[in-house]
Amino acid sequence: MPRYVCIHGHFYQPPRENPWLEAVELQDSAFPYHDWNERITAECYAPNATARILGRDGRIAEIVNNYARISFNVGPTLMRWLAANARDVYAAILEADASSARRYGGHGSAIAQAFNHMILPLATARDRQTQVRWGIRDFEQRFGRAPEGMWLPETAVDVATLEALAAEGIGFTILASHQARRVRRMGERAWTNVADGGVDSTMPYQTTLPSGRTIALFFYNDPIARAVAFEGLLRDGGELARRLASGFTGARDGAQLVHIATDGETYGHHHRYGEMALAYALNEIEPVHGVEVINYGAFLERHPPTHEAEIVEGTSWSCRHGVERWRADCGCRIGGPPEWTQAWRGPLRDALDWLRDELAPRFDELGRSFLADPWAARDAYADVLEDRSPANVAACLDRHARRPLEPAERVTVLKLLELQRHAMLMYTSCGWFFDELSRIEPVQLLRYAGRAVQLAEELFELQLEPELLRRLALAKSNVAEEGDGRAIYERQVKPSMVDLAKVGAHYAVSSMFSEYARRAAVHCYTVEREDERSLRAGRTRLLIGRVQVVSEITRESARFSFGVLHLGDHNIHGGIRLFESPEAHEARAAAIAAPFERAEFADVIRLLDHHFDSTYSLRSLFHDEQRRIVDRLIESTIADAETVYRQLFEQHAPLMRFLVDLGNPLPKPFAMALEVVVNTELRRALEDESLPIARIEELLREARTVPVILDTAALEYTFRRRIESLAVALRAAPTNLETLRKLAAAVALTEVLPFESNLWAVQNACYRLRRDVYPDQLRASQDDADAAEWIRVFRAVGDRLAIQLD
Repeated sequence: MPRYVCIHGHFYQPPRENPWLEAVELQDSAFPYHDWNERITAECYAPNATARILGRDGRIAEIVNNYARISFNVGPTLMRWLAANARDVYAAILEADASSARRYGGHGSAIAQAFNHMILPLATARDRQTQVRWGIRDFEQRFGRAPEGMWLPETAVDVATLEALAAEGIGFTILASHQARRVRRMGERAWTNVADGGVDSTMPYQTTLPSGRTIALFFYNDPIARAVAFEGLLRDGGELARRLASGFTGARDGAQLVHIATDGETYGHHHRYGEMALAYALNEIEPVHGVEVINYGAFLERHPPTHEAEIVEGTSWSCRHGVERWRADCGCRIGGPPEWTQAWRGPLRDALDWLRDELAPRFDELGRSFLADPWAARDAYADVLEDRSPANVAACLDRHARRPLEPAERVTVLKLLELQRHAMLMYTSCGWFFDELSRIEPVQLLRYAGRAVQLAEELFELQLEPELLRRLALAKSNVAEEGDGRAIYERQVKPSMVDLAKVGAHYAVSSMFSEYARRAAVHCYTVEREDERSLRAGRTRLLIGRVQVVSEITRESARFSFGVLHLGDHNIHGGIRLFESPEAHEARAAAIAAPFERAEFADVIRLLDHHFDSTYSLRSLFHDEQRRIVDRLIESTIADAETVYRQLFEQHAPLMRFLVDLGNPLPKPFAMALEVVVNTELRRALEDESLPIARIEELLREARTVPVILDTAALEYTFRRRIESLAVALRAAPTNLETLRKLAAAVALTEVLPFESNLWAVQNACYRLRRDVYPDQLRASQDDADAAEWIRVFRAVGDRLAIQLD
């Protein structure tokens, strides 16, 4: 009886980009990382690309790519982010699919996903079709092949959804066991009811759809999947292998497949070192338990379905009430006090449904002025999402245009397509999943809705926002100060809205602190400086200029005149207006410059307000740039404060130590001074390229002698960046003995640092050196003193990093 195991990981993050900037902005809750995508990549996606398998001595025996041995999907919105921000991880995922295809007779382990994790049974037929087509097209562009299977968001399914998959050539999908209704052997008439979760999950099933098409269904093993996700099975990779090997049934003959599906983030993010348990289980299950690891496509080729199945309509894996979690207060939730309700879910969905239904006919009507079939053009817009080069955009539009389009008409068409993109993004499932309306996930949906409203107003000269706000007011937050959906929209969405003028204002204000090239990228906009003059009077500066701003998304453009006055620190006053003519611009510049040269700055402010339509300040900057500039502005102030604390510490250090020796608590001013000085000095020492070990150890002794609360998260992050930069330098010049010695000293330092250091990247680099450089250096060490010393130092590093060398 052939026995197989397949583990599926659903790797996904919701789209987090600011809809107006197409960039993920700083998220303080992800500290010390920039945002949650970056944090979860460090905790999960990257470790699964280089998972450790430990030998009997507890040392790293092998580093493997887990993606190559499991079935997986990576959501398109996450893959897009990885491609731009974590190229090594992205490349490892693509290579994993290619290597699995070589292993499994042409069946790659990656499958597609409906594009932005919309709950498809709750979608319109058109949206469902586009979500499937966009998911397929994104997969094809990245993996270079058609997908065999597709992951359904939250495994939410109904017959219409299966029809949408089958119509696009998808061969299979994966569901939870409780989503099977009844089964029978092919050719037989009698059905067996399995709606209580009694389906035999060790075989695939075929479903024949009303259209006559068929699709294969895999119902995963719920108990084992639940144990992996929620019951601590990942604490022991050997136990995971044993549990999988025990999942076969003796009730029937023939090939059997034990398979599970969980969120991919289970392996490393939700369960630390989960990726190691996964790697160990995959490595052990074949030689120890005699079970072959396989993927779904290869299994289907070898063992096609012998049974049919029907599904339970409108079900999912994460809501015991079907799909109510995404439209009602069904009781399914995560987090929040027990008295909180999710009554806000219904009004939120109702408001977005209303907006969608207002937009669709207007999109169709205006779209037909330019496009042969606006909905077919929307489907084809997937070709543009990852390649917005002018040639590719033009080719896509030309294929669907009724006639040659003028530049202004192309802008209109792109706005129409963007309108529809955001009208689908606002249904990303995470917005309803959790406990509270004011969380970042529902707010992100409202931001997409806000962008759709803005585009609709520009395209149709239609005011949709008032009615949207009225409907959102019916969605009540559990947090009294948050109010309702309307208040959250006005407080958290409206300030985020961007137009070309605001981009120009951002450029003008940030020009006071940054040197831009004449043609500069500002997120998804290009700003070209056409004229600029700068006047100074001590710390005060006046900047007057002219720019052209172009959206790389819609190709909309405009020219602006601007003026900005910086009085020092955070005191900035600027204005912007549409550019009329060179003469008007010159006259305005001269009028504003005259009082500045007389140091009459109040008059300059008055003239800025008079001559420009909109005024801006430091508050107007986009979030990341605003934080960078504010940090820069307060650097000197912080330095002054640190100097005061350092003087206090140096002047009274003997008294502080005397008080500690007596067992007396330090007075608060002393304790604060000590904490600031030690943390600051430690951070600077860890940032220092020379990594002064003696100074670091001295500061650590001081921290222990007079107990200091160390900022361990920030210090660990600082140290990690320093040691990883040494590892990168060593990879570039692997036989450089001096660099290796510096790395050895840094690694040795981890034994005295008062926090656990994440040495994952350093271990990866040294593992590659062990594989690619160590053997040659070992042979050379017989005759070469430098090579012999390299071997000695590298062995010391390998020992501390727990890497098996021989």
